[in-house]
Amino acid sequence: MLSAALALSSLFVAARAQQVGTNTAEVHPALTVSTCTKSGCTTVAQSIVIDANWRWLHATTGYTNCYTGNAWNATICPDGVTCAANCALDGADYSGTYGITTTGNALKLDFVTTGANVNVGSRTYLMAAGSTTEYQILKVLGQEFTFDVDVSNLPCGLNGALYFSQMDADGGLARWPGNKAGAKYGTGYCDAQCPQDVKFIDGVANSVGWNASATDVNAGTGEYGTCCTEMDIWEANKMSAAYTPHPCSVTEQTRCSGTDCGIGARYSSLCDADGCDFNSYRMGNTTFYGPSDTIDTTKPFTVVTQFLTTDGTTTGTLNEIKRFYVQGGKVYPNSDSDIAGVTGNSITDSFCAAQKTVFGDTNEFKTKGGLAQMSKALSTGMVLVMSIWDDHAVDMLWLDAPYPPTASPSAPGVTRGACSPSSGAPTDVEKNSPGASVIYSNIKWGPINSTYTGTLVGGGGGGTGTGGSSSVTSVKSSTTAVKPTSTTSAKTSTTPPSGGGTSPKYGQCAGTGYTGPTVCAAGSTCTYSNPYYSQCL
Repeated sequence: MLSAALALSSLFVAARAQQVGTNTAEVHPALTVSTCTKSGCTTVAQSIVIDANWRWLHATTGYTNCYTGNAWNATICPDGVTCAANCALDGADYSGTYGITTTGNALKLDFVTTGANVNVGSRTYLMAAGSTTEYQILKVLGQEFTFDVDVSNLPCGLNGALYFSQMDADGGLARWPGNKAGAKYGTGYCDAQCPQDVKFIDGVANSVGWNASATDVNAGTGEYGTCCTEMDIWEANKMSAAYTPHPCSVTEQTRCSGTDCGIGARYSSLCDADGCDFNSYRMGNTTFYGPSDTIDTTKPFTVVTQFLTTDGTTTGTLNEIKRFYVQGGKVYPNSDSDIAGVTGNSITDSFCAAQKTVFGDTNEFKTKGGLAQMSKALSTGMVLVMSIWDDHAVDMLWLDAPYPPTASPSAPGVTRGACSPSSGAPTDVEKNSPGASVIYSNIKWGPINSTYTGTLVGGGGGGTGTGGSSSVTSVKSSTTAVKPTSTTSAKTSTTPPSGGGTSPKYGQCAGTGYTGPTVCAAGSTCTYSNPYYSQCL
C-alpha cells in the first residue's frame, strides 16, 4: 500500500496548492519556554499555533465553506487536488473561537467554547524562536524534558495530551510545492495512529472516500492517513496518566492507505499504535496518582522525563525513559510496577517485553524496533504538541477505566484508572463538563538534572539503564536535594559504598543507597553526578 500511495502522490506534485485566506490575520499567541544547561536556564520568547484541522476552510473566491460538519462541499472539492487549489485556511481567533490563551510561560486550553459555532478541544504546536513559519524541533536524546501541568479541571473521559510528533519543521511547505500554508497555519500533522481525520495530507485534501455519516463512530475520516513516530510524554486527566513511546517503521511523516494505516489490520500498520505505556494505576499502584494521592492532581505539579542512552551522551542509543514528579518542593520517582512478572519504574525494552507478555498484548513495540527506533526520531528531532480532547472511538477507556470493556476488570493490565466504563462517552463529557481545561506551563529542556530542583522522597525504585545520567536510583528516604546546587565541573564521588567487583564504563560506581561495585573498568573514572549517582566515565 505504501509504494502505491507514494506513486500516486508524485502525480499530484505539480498541481498541489494548499491556499491561505486573508479574512483573519494569523497571530500566534506568545509563550515563553526555557532552554537549560548545567549552569542554569534561559527564558526564550516563542509562540504556539493551532492545527489546520480546526481552522475555517473556505473558498478562495469568497466565504463559502469547503467543509461543514463532517462533509466536504462536493462542488468546490470534487477531488483532493482541486479542493486544495479552491480552498483556503484562514487565520484563527484563538481565545474567542477555540478557548486558547497564553500568559507568560503558561498555555491554557479550554475544552468547549461556544459562540457562533461550538468548538470542542484543540491541538497546538510550539513554534521555533523568532519564527512564524517553522515549528520548534526538539532533540532530547540523552537529555530531559520538563513542564508543569494543572489537570485539576480534567475529569474522566478527557485527555490533556503533551507529546512529540515527527512532523516536518515547516509543516510540509518545502516538500509539497504549491503548499502556501505550512507551519504558520498548523499543517503537516501526523502520529503513530496514522489518523485519517486530517483534512490535508501532503498538501492535498483528504476528501477521497470521506465518511460523512452522522452516526458512524468513524465519521470524518478519509481514504488516507498520515503516519509518523510519536512519543507521548503525557496523556492524562486528574484520575490517570500514562507516558508511551510509539515507534514507526518509517522515519518521517508518511501518507498511508489501507493496511499501512492499520485499517482492518491494526498490527499491519506502519506504526506501533499501541506503544509501550507506563500508567501507574495499570501497573498496580492505585494510590500514586490522583486526587489526594501521592501525586495530588487537585494541585499543579511538575513532570520530568529523561531520555537516557547507552553511553550517557546525546549521540548514544536510547535505552531507558525515566519519569519523575515534583510537587511541593519534593521529587517523587515514578511508582514501581506492582504487577507480578513485571519489574521496574521506567520504560525499557525488557520492561515492555515483560508487560506485553503478562498483559497478553501483542508486542508490536518490539516489531517496530523498540527504543532503538524511537532513538532515531529523538535524534532527528520532533515537534511539541499540546492538546485537549475527548475520544469518539473508545471513550478514553484505554487511559482511565477498564479496557477492553469485554475483559474482566481484575485481569492484569485491564483496569487503567478508577473511572467508570460508562464515564467517557463524548456526548456526556461535552454536555456535563464543557468548562473543563488543562494548563501547561514552565516548559524546559536540557541536560539530565538541569531542569528541576527538589528534595527526594522515598520509594519508587531506580531504572535499569546503563547510560548513567539518571538522577535517582532506588532510595527509601532522603532530605538531600536531588541535584547539587553547585555548577562546578564533575568531581569524583566521596561516598563510595563497599561493593566489590568492577563496574563497566558508563555503569554506576557510587551513590547513597548503592551497594554495587565501586571500581571502574580500565579507562574510566568514578565521576560524581549527584548524591545518589556517580558513573564510570
